[in-house]
Parts: sequence; C-alpha cells; structure tokens
Amino acid sequence: MKLYILAACGLLLSGCATITRGTNDTWSVNTTPVGAAVKTSNQFACDSTPCTFKMPRKSEFDVTISKAGYKSWTGHVTHHVAGAGGAGMAGNVLVGGIIGAGVDVSSGAMLDLVPNPLNVTLEQDAAPEQHAAK
Repeated sequence: MKLYILAACGLLLSGCATITRGTNDTWSVNTTPVGAAVKTSNQFACDSTPCTFKMPRKSEFDVTISKAGYKSWTGHVTHHVAGAGGAGMAGNVLVGGIIGAGVDVSSGAMLDLVPNPLNVTLEQDAAPEQHAAK
C-alpha cells in the first residue's frame, strides 16, 4: 500500500509542465567584452550585456549583438523539449489525461530555449588602414 501512495505522489509531483514550469523561460545573453547591445526579432532589447529576458518558451527568434569597435554578431534561438518538460508531460498524460497533455503542448511549457545562456565572444573590427602621405 505504501508503494502505491509513493508512486501516486511521484506522479503528481512530476505532472503538468504548465503548472510546474510555467510558459515563460528566463533567457540570458553574455558577451566578451561586456557592454554590447542586444536586439531580438521578437522585439526584446537591452543596451548593455549581460542581459536577462523573460521569454515565452515557444519562442523562436533571431538575435543581433553589436558593440562599437566590434563586428556585429547574428544568431538564431530556438527551443527543444526539456528533460523536466518531458517528465512533466509524461506525468500529465498519466495523471491529467489527454486534456492536460494538450495544454502542455499548446502552452510550450515542456520546452526550453536554446542556446541558453547565449555566450558570444565578439571579434574586433579590423583597424582602418593608415595611408602614408605622398
């Protein structure tokens, strides 16, 4: 009997990713050197890294990082099923049924943004060529 109670508690704790994980993820950007500007295609921005944003887990977006004296960097952020999200989904299927599973899928609660954190080392711009006077 105790085994059944422990199993039921385990399923309840692992269930429903929407409740246990939420629909937003904290996404961070770090650059070397610090102090770069960040702009995303989904309208998030910050003036100086490091930056942290609260983003919907279902997001996919492009990010541009720029700093005076350095080449701009552009990349793509996507999402994948997280280990904790998959466990929550599995628990939900067993405990919450198909409706709970559908909520987790549509809300994106079982997803994580990748890469997260985004770590970028910026390359310096080439120094302007010095022309000798003739």
